[in-house]
Amino acid sequence: MNQRPWHAAYDASVSPSLEYENTTLVDGLERAAAEYPARPALVFLNSTLTYAQLLTEVERLATALAAMGVKPGDRVAIDMPNLPQFVIAYYGILRAGAIATPTNPLYAPREIEHQWTDAGVDVAVVADFIYASRIAAMKPALRVNHYIIASVPEYLRFPLNFLAPIKLRRQKPPLVAAVEWADDVHPFRKLLQATHPAPPATATDVDQVATLLYTGGTTGVSKGAALTHGNLAANVAQLRQWVQPAERGDEVVLTMLPLFHSYGLTVAMNFGIGMAATLVLIPNPRDIPAIMTAIAKHRVTLAPAVPATYNAIIQHPDVAKFDLSSVRACNSGSAPLPVDVLQRFEAATGGKITEGFGLTETSPVTHSNPFDRRKVGSIGVPLPDTDAKIVDADDPTRDLGVNEVGELLLAGPQVMRGYWNREDETALTIKNGWLHTGDLARMDEDGFFFIEGRKKDMIICSGYNVYPDEIDRVLTAHPAVLEAGTIGIPDEQRGESVKSFVVLAPGETATGEDLIAYCRENMAAYKAPQAIEFRDELPKSSVLKILRRELRSEELAKRNA
Repeated sequence: MNQRPWHAAYDASVSPSLEYENTTLVDGLERAAAEYPARPALVFLNSTLTYAQLLTEVERLATALAAMGVKPGDRVAIDMPNLPQFVIAYYGILRAGAIATPTNPLYAPREIEHQWTDAGVDVAVVADFIYASRIAAMKPALRVNHYIIASVPEYLRFPLNFLAPIKLRRQKPPLVAAVEWADDVHPFRKLLQATHPAPPATATDVDQVATLLYTGGTTGVSKGAALTHGNLAANVAQLRQWVQPAERGDEVVLTMLPLFHSYGLTVAMNFGIGMAATLVLIPNPRDIPAIMTAIAKHRVTLAPAVPATYNAIIQHPDVAKFDLSSVRACNSGSAPLPVDVLQRFEAATGGKITEGFGLTETSPVTHSNPFDRRKVGSIGVPLPDTDAKIVDADDPTRDLGVNEVGELLLAGPQVMRGYWNREDETALTIKNGWLHTGDLARMDEDGFFFIEGRKKDMIICSGYNVYPDEIDRVLTAHPAVLEAGTIGIPDEQRGESVKSFVVLAPGETATGEDLIAYCRENMAAYKAPQAIEFRDELPKSSVLKILRRELRSEELAKRNA
């Protein structure tokens, strides 16, 4: 691509443009198994699968799916936390030529039914406790022909394979469940053990859809972003070029980001397998002691996460008891990373965090900070072959200049084909080859990008544009503040006024007046919150992103009561 302002910021060994092989993610797994057959691919509690074993399990599942009637292009759902079976299922589905459709394990029946019906799911690979608590009762409403049921203990070794079910049944809700087997309900590992690995030959084209990842998109209606084999493989290739500290066949990746989400799917799982790395699977991303134990025990080298996780680690009272010094490189995404959190985490580990940015619709990574020339507080610069520009939020035909805030538009090989069976929604999002993100951003004189907020989140106070992300960054820089979430609320005089919800750090105290005064010292007065509400916790998504829409809904409900 033509020279862009950000190319000068690239690390010396990174090229602005790459040569992309005509390969798929499955090709990457097969290559890793051929080159490193005995290397651990998956580590989960006391179990390990080598790359040779992982490939065999993948081929067994692909064979079983074909025997169930799954054909290239059919949709197969995955509904479970980060277990070995998720990785096997994902790559097995792709090996069968089908389309993997991951589902959030926390979803309610209504959400599952919408997504599986919209996608036309034929087969579902589901954790037993999810099947028993939600799916079994929904079967009449679904068009699913076969269910393959995974259980947390089935890949564990002795003695955990016997002890784990006892502990898991005591969880609330239980994380293991009895399932009534039937002609259309099959136990995951027993099915694979009974299947000889002989998957059908499938000529997979890189332009074929590989994965449907459901997202709110531009209108809030959940729709499937159709990501092709080429999209996903290109994003892995871009990351392999970008993450220069990583060595093929020599990395250990913390895999705590939920794999049903694009961030965990690509940055942890697909990138890790493309690098022939060892993936250390963590089912619960909120279990900070388990995360620290995994880093110390398995000598994790790459730790992609979200700001809330890095913050929770450094705030944990036992953090000093764990040796986290193996961590060399981290990628932070999904929300702004406070400078204090970055500095304290790097001091605790010796590793380096680079902030990045992406969307479900872009596989997901489009931006990252260079390792040698990062700007703290920025999402970095576009990856190789990724183009970006800032346009007027009200007139997208007008490009904006340096440090002007507008909507971020993107183009590149990782951009989705479109939304599944929704040409109208696709046309609203992809125009003239550019993906309209809905994010407000600016680009500085060096080509580094800064997210200022979402178009829908922007607050207009007395005619001034106020960006919640900026306020949250200022608040979390205060030593007493652990987390902050800012929204706009209706105001008869100003149109909207600013309210921030704050969680204080353990052992710290502050008043609302203190924090408002602090904000006024660090930003224009019209941006500062008019009200502060203290909370014990803030609502978060499955990837620990603060949910402003829930805060806004709660606030409006109180006002209308």
